[in-house]
Amino acid sequence: MFNLKGIFFYFLAIKIILTKAIKRFYFRTNYYYKSLKSEIPKQFYFYPNPFLLSSLTNHQNFSFKIENVNLEILWSKPLSVKNEKNLNNFFWLSLIDRKNDGVIIQKIISKWIYKNQKYKKIVWDSDVLSKRVISWILNSEIILNNTDNNFKDHFLQSIVIQINHLKKNIEFQNNYSKKIENITAILLSGLVFKEYNDNFDFAIKELEKLVENFFDNQGFPNSRNPNDLVQISKYLILIKECSKDAQNFIPEYLDDIIEKNLNCLNSIKTSRNETPLFNGNTENKIDKYLEYVRSLDYKFKKNKNLIGNIYILKNKKQNIFFDVGEPPKKSFSNNYQSGPLSFEYYINENKIITNCGFGSKISKKAELLSRLTSAQSTLCINDTSVTKFERNKLINSTYGALIKNNFKTSDINFFEEDNSVEVTASHNAYENLGYIHKRVIKIKKNNEDLLGSDILIKKKDKIPLINYAIRFHLYPGISAVKTIGEKSIVLQIEKNKSLVFSSENEKILIEKSIFLGRNQILNNFCITIYGTTNNKEKKIDWILKKNN
Repeated sequence: MFNLKGIFFYFLAIKIILTKAIKRFYFRTNYYYKSLKSEIPKQFYFYPNPFLLSSLTNHQNFSFKIENVNLEILWSKPLSVKNEKNLNNFFWLSLIDRKNDGVIIQKIISKWIYKNQKYKKIVWDSDVLSKRVISWILNSEIILNNTDNNFKDHFLQSIVIQINHLKKNIEFQNNYSKKIENITAILLSGLVFKEYNDNFDFAIKELEKLVENFFDNQGFPNSRNPNDLVQISKYLILIKECSKDAQNFIPEYLDDIIEKNLNCLNSIKTSRNETPLFNGNTENKIDKYLEYVRSLDYKFKKNKNLIGNIYILKNKKQNIFFDVGEPPKKSFSNNYQSGPLSFEYYINENKIITNCGFGSKISKKAELLSRLTSAQSTLCINDTSVTKFERNKLINSTYGALIKNNFKTSDINFFEEDNSVEVTASHNAYENLGYIHKRVIKIKKNNEDLLGSDILIKKKDKIPLINYAIRFHLYPGISAVKTIGEKSIVLQIEKNKSLVFSSENEKILIEKSIFLGRNQILNNFCITIYGTTNNKEKKIDWILKKNN
């Protein structure tokens, strides 16, 4: 059944889909194409540093050898959607040998302009178009090297046409990760072309609105997705560095948000140089990005222990990332995963307890599974996910799987003593089933034990029998074996390194699970505490310690 918000989003989705269909038809007309034409710039005011693209490109993502290019079929051979986007965004320009003949590059771009000067759905998709313009501008020096005026005019006119298309449609872009790319492309055009200085002013105003709406006071994304923090910060730094090289105005809010972004990133960086798998995140090494940031002389402030409603508990050898936050607002919830009070646990560079990761790049089914509470290392009652998502195909195709309901977190406390560090938090997502879930996580500094308690606090007079399951998903590669007495489980991390998990008076099992954090399905194990309780409060204690 639809609630009022669901009905609103349903009819809004219909309106958006109809509007997009009409617009796509209009975009293909000669009238629209002519409306995009405007003054051709005389020249580049300055050539931005192509090194600034290095944080956005990855040799592993796309392989392209320019010497093997067949110009006759390059822009007409069938490709998968992913490869077509990668080819048409031109980010591969930053991956080629800079000694390559510029004439080949010019021929490739000339062919592209000839075949794609008018709107085509994938080729002109806003993120593909934005990346292409960014890459063309930052690689403009090699593209225009020893060229003739005819190619130069066509090249500059194509940039202007694409930028004008972005400006006309940026107000309809609701995806903030794509919007920052749109803004960056428009802003760069305002920096390199004197005739289009107003594009810089336009983009700066759009950027200010994005920063104000998308980040919290600490500079963490309101989507609560660490991947958004990484990706958007890359474009913010690109904007600042290009503006600085052009000796242009840099607004104070840009310096401020970059500093906050980097402090957030440095705080939630794991011992494996990754970010934890919360709310749509997947595994990505960030060590090279941080090296890039340092090479530009950015500094990091002291780490904080609470970022984006993720508590970070760090000891000499241990890291814990504990999600104590509430769901994001509906408009930011496209990648949200329903795992309140879930946590991830590291010893040195070994990840022990994990969430399953996000399956959006694998399949629709994998994405759905990764949203469930059971895919996170937390408590689940009656096999019920704490958050429900929109399941209407029309709404999902327009907005993604937005959340339908909400919950509150409370009783969030941090304690640090000489011998321990402890965090407590509660959530009311299962209050309709009669219980508040409270979780306590503690690190013992002297012996490095990890202690936890999951407490079901009674909120109704009469509560029927409920089933609870507390899952601890193990990182792929960690084996799990029950001891002879079946009271504990041995986790083998390395050849001579193991841990023991136990929960007094509770039924603990080893189950098969899946891990989606590397954008593929991997098998792993899951420790699960199973039990029931009937109309009474319940406290489940558990411990993970060294196997002496």
